[in-house]
Amino acid sequence: MYENRPQKLAPVKMGDEIDVKIEAIGEKGDGIAKVDGYVIIVPKTQKGQKVKIKINAIRGKVSFGEVIESLGEA
Repeated sequence: MYENRPQKLAPVKMGDEIDVKIEAIGEKGDGIAKVDGYVIIVPKTQKGQKVKIKINAIRGKVSFGEVIESLGEA
């Protein structure tokens, strides 16, 4: 049923450095940011925080980033 649907590519690449806003906190306490609807998990962040992150893993429908600079609160 879904075999012919094209895979949507992630809007980020390994090593990208981007500014994001943490929109929510996940079940395990990690921050969740989104880029064009694509989920990025960012550990050690709080909801409303603005941070510069570096993408260090891409796993299908989600990516993982690490904070390289805090940009303050929203």
